[in-house]
Amino acid sequence: MPLDYEIDHDRKVVIARGRGVLGEDDFFGYQKDVWSRDEVRGYDELVDMRAVDEVILPTADRLRALASLSADMDLKRGTIEGATTKLAVIAPQDFAYGLGRMYEAYRSFQPSSTKEVAVFRTAPEAIAFLGLHGVILDPVR
Repeated sequence: MPLDYEIDHDRKVVIARGRGVLGEDDFFGYQKDVWSRDEVRGYDELVDMRAVDEVILPTADRLRALASLSADMDLKRGTIEGATTKLAVIAPQDFAYGLGRMYEAYRSFQPSSTKEVAVFRTAPEAIAFLGLHGVILDPVR
């Protein structure tokens, strides 16, 4: 899968790294595989798109559907954790940045969304947004 991830339980964050060509199956598969796990409830998320060459999402409707699915899997208001979680996307390429911003907008329109989403061009900006001081991401491969 060109969208790999690791779960950092100490920092309570899921770090996903895309590479090569990503399609909708990669994004939907990642969302369902990772965020259906109880062990990541209340975790933040970092999606690193620096090594992505191309993103294939056939329509804006599919991006909207991904945002809806993701929001439905968010930590719900009033739960024990209660806090809003964060998603930072690192997208230095124009196409990935634009898709990330569209996703951010679609997520913000979802009534069930409790995750604060932001898209950045650089890793240090994304790491600061998440408050992950001292985290160093591996170089892009």
